[in-house]
Amino acid sequence: MQTPQRPLKGAWGITALLFFFMLINFADKIVVGLVGPSLRADPTLSLTAKQFGLLGSSFFFLFAVSAVVVGFLTNRVQARHTLLAMALVWSVVQFPMLGTVSLEVLIACRIVLGAGEGPAAPVATHAVYKWFPDARRGLPTAVISQGSAFGVIVAVPVLSWIIERYSWHWAFGALGIAGLLWSVLWFFFGKEGTLVDPPIVTETGGGGHVPYRYLLTCPSIVAACLAGFASYWGLALGLTWFTSYLVDGLGFSPGAGRQLTAIPWVFGACVLLIGGSISQRLKSAGASSRACRGVLACVTVVAGGCTLPLVGSMPTPELKLAFLVFGSAIGSTIYVVLPMIVSELTPQPQRAAMLAITTSFVTLAGVLSPLIMGSLIEGAATANGGYERGYVILGGLLLAGGIIGLLFIRPEADRKRLAMRAVVQPGLAPA
Repeated sequence: MQTPQRPLKGAWGITALLFFFMLINFADKIVVGLVGPSLRADPTLSLTAKQFGLLGSSFFFLFAVSAVVVGFLTNRVQARHTLLAMALVWSVVQFPMLGTVSLEVLIACRIVLGAGEGPAAPVATHAVYKWFPDARRGLPTAVISQGSAFGVIVAVPVLSWIIERYSWHWAFGALGIAGLLWSVLWFFFGKEGTLVDPPIVTETGGGGHVPYRYLLTCPSIVAACLAGFASYWGLALGLTWFTSYLVDGLGFSPGAGRQLTAIPWVFGACVLLIGGSISQRLKSAGASSRACRGVLACVTVVAGGCTLPLVGSMPTPELKLAFLVFGSAIGSTIYVVLPMIVSELTPQPQRAAMLAITTSFVTLAGVLSPLIMGSLIEGAATANGGYERGYVILGGLLLAGGIIGLLFIRPEADRKRLAMRAVVQPGLAPA
């Protein structure tokens, strides 16, 4: 079977729907960070820094487990069905926050929300890859990742207005309504792509299944995941603690802090779009995957790692903010290239599961980073000192992850090695 060299008809319409899917997904994630100052000041809750860090981390408790389970399920079930089920779960679980809630109820709802959203990125990526050939996946992958960035950019002014005009409770309610509206659109217009990737070729010349132990220990995949883990550590800090840092650490008012929360996401959106476009152009021009996916992304991750330890030494709040924004967002291209590297090395019938497994590893950073930051803040002499110690740790992780990626992401060589491990399974059909 010959793989088409152009996207299927309707590919960009599906990409647009999945863009909005990820937009709502990340608006759901950022809402706790936006309501953080109001939530911590609420007399019925009065959360400490550790309790608020626990609330931020709770979103990720089942995130990774759910991603793996639903990823394997999506190997067998059409992606359009799992996407609809996830969106319905996100929507319904927001509505309990419209009433008076305890910390326990907040945590329970965030755990369920995380379970519903854990598979979102890998399943959406798997779904869109059924519409685009490998050489043309850079831009649609970037667009879907842009949905994440725009989810925050759109959420910040809209949810800030809702918080100030009504209350933090209605910020959650508005997201529930948005999720239901998307579900209706997807029910009527969401379709399954039919593009089939070229198989991993075995030594005997047939298409093959690669045992998961070889995929999960593939150097390119492991290195890309480590670079992604470090980057997601920063993303999770941004989702939970960025607004609070602006208010408690740098002295901005709660209203100004909420508005400034969009800045790193605007910058990150530009990085995602430019990085994804450059990667696709280089790939289409014949550049190696090592160069246009590995080196391109990991150099920027290293740049972020070199910048973040300098945040604490900046003399003004504005410069601190600028260094933090640049350092935490410049490496965002890793989110575009990671699924492309995994997809390039994984047979299509196994792709949904592998995207889910790698995403689940990367997002484990979200369990740790908000909670550790909360502990650092409570243990420091000043809140500002605790925040800046946390950003030094983030810088070290980015530096290590980026260097590992530069050394070990070599998709062409690893694809040849995996072909030697592939076994023929004639009855296995792609989902």
